[in-house]
Amino acid sequence: MAVPANEARIEEPPGRRWRRLRSSSRAGFHVRVLAVIVIAIIVVGTIGYVAFEGWSLEDGLYMTVITMTTVGFREVRELDGTGRLWTILLAIAGVATIFGTIGIVAESVLTEAASGRRERQRMTDAVAALRGHFILCGYGRVGTTVARELAHATIPFVVVDINPASLAIATHDGFHVVEGDATRDEVLREAGVERARGLITTVDSDANNVYVTLSARALNAGLFIVARANQDGSEAKLLQAGADRVVSPYTRAGRQIAELATRPRVADFIDYALSHGELAFAMEEVEIAADGPLAGRTVGSLVGDGIHTLAIVRGPRDYEPNPPADRVLAAGDGLIVSGTSDTLRRLRERA
Repeated sequence: MAVPANEARIEEPPGRRWRRLRSSSRAGFHVRVLAVIVIAIIVVGTIGYVAFEGWSLEDGLYMTVITMTTVGFREVRELDGTGRLWTILLAIAGVATIFGTIGIVAESVLTEAASGRRERQRMTDAVAALRGHFILCGYGRVGTTVARELAHATIPFVVVDINPASLAIATHDGFHVVEGDATRDEVLREAGVERARGLITTVDSDANNVYVTLSARALNAGLFIVARANQDGSEAKLLQAGADRVVSPYTRAGRQIAELATRPRVADFIDYALSHGELAFAMEEVEIAADGPLAGRTVGSLVGDGIHTLAIVRGPRDYEPNPPADRVLAAGDGLIVSGTSDTLRRLRERA
């Protein structure tokens, strides 16, 4: 399931970047310290040969370097007991410096690898903890817009994509991700399809969207599936595959353009009401639960709470618009309501 990579420049997530920079800074500090130690040993060793053996600086430097690097060349001159002891100390210092350098490099490599494993494990654990979430398949141009709207609505979701570049962008945006082909059952299971509330597939291939829908429906019969249709004639196939709703971005865009041209104020009002910006009013969909606080209440009683019922949904394409004030709400009714953003937020929390 290939999704076109976002052309925006991919930046590292702040947390990962901070850990990497901290690790690099620590390794750089150690390297600088080792460099100072090496230079100090060379200077001290050279001075020692000059002082103890009476050699020239050139001979002392040469002897110090070949001793520290354990090259094993013959001595520049014959050494007495003091000179041999000094050479032993320099050899030990050189070996210790070499192994210290190897240890620091190995630590940096292992730390970086362990950090990547820990991040992957944290992501796996976070996805495994999700319940009643959405699965978003495909993080291209359409998928990023869907993700932004879900995030604004504070709805938990996980992004599934086979493209590492797209997943890097999703991770940078702060979303849960699963890497893999969403047409495969094991990938959907890793994303928690059995525990999910719904699935949205926005891949730019209709064939892949059909496969994703078939796989998801087989794994979770109660899943609410919204699929993207890219070509004419694909909507019927996606509905047959098990999608509850099918959306063609091009058809939807054409309709919206026509609405804006013919009824601009109505289109603007609905668009603003359905957005998740800092607006004073909004529209929301609420389902009446059997044991919920709204069951048994009348439509008129909701007005006192600042909630205006625009329609009651009794089934697919079965709407009861402008219900009377004495209409009693029953379990299973779906309400399309309007009100202030704060009022509808409290209504969602109650219902």
